[in-house]
Amino acid sequence: MSEPTPPNTPRSTPPNTPPPAPDPGPAAGSREHRDRTAAPTVGDDRGDGWATGGSVFAGVLMLVSGIIGILNGIAGIAKDDVYARLGDYVYSFNLTTWGWIHLILGILVALTGWGILKGADWARGAGIALAALYIVEYFLFLPYAPVWSLISIGIGVFVIWALASEPHRPAKATPGKHA
Repeated sequence: MSEPTPPNTPRSTPPNTPPPAPDPGPAAGSREHRDRTAAPTVGDDRGDGWATGGSVFAGVLMLVSGIIGILNGIAGIAKDDVYARLGDYVYSFNLTTWGWIHLILGILVALTGWGILKGADWARGAGIALAALYIVEYFLFLPYAPVWSLISIGIGVFVIWALASEPHRPAKATPGKHA
């Protein structure tokens, strides 16, 4: 056991402090060293928590909305009177046609949502484009299901925001190759 330090004696290092790191020497500035260690000012490329979390949530929303669109499409194709018929609507289609529109767009939206969750490079741009198409689809479908259409338009707007505001992720470097 060490002797207690007199009360007025200053300590050279605070208790429980790890020893200082050894000097890395001149190799610390080399390209190989920089490639192996993360730059302290850059971070770990996760981006802003809201944007990154938003893009994951957007992927989940696209996956779920796509599945619901697939089910809506199957219902519209199988039975033509699932939705109320309208009188004289400018954008009116046969309800079987609406079923096919929902089915095809639902498949595309669900696959893109899955791609976003997997981190596929193509999924971000495709997700923005499909979300815009999804908003137009549900605007045209508004008279048939007004409450769900408004919710779907809100989901589409959020998906576009989340995917567009996500920070750019640079392509991962292949080992042994330098940019």
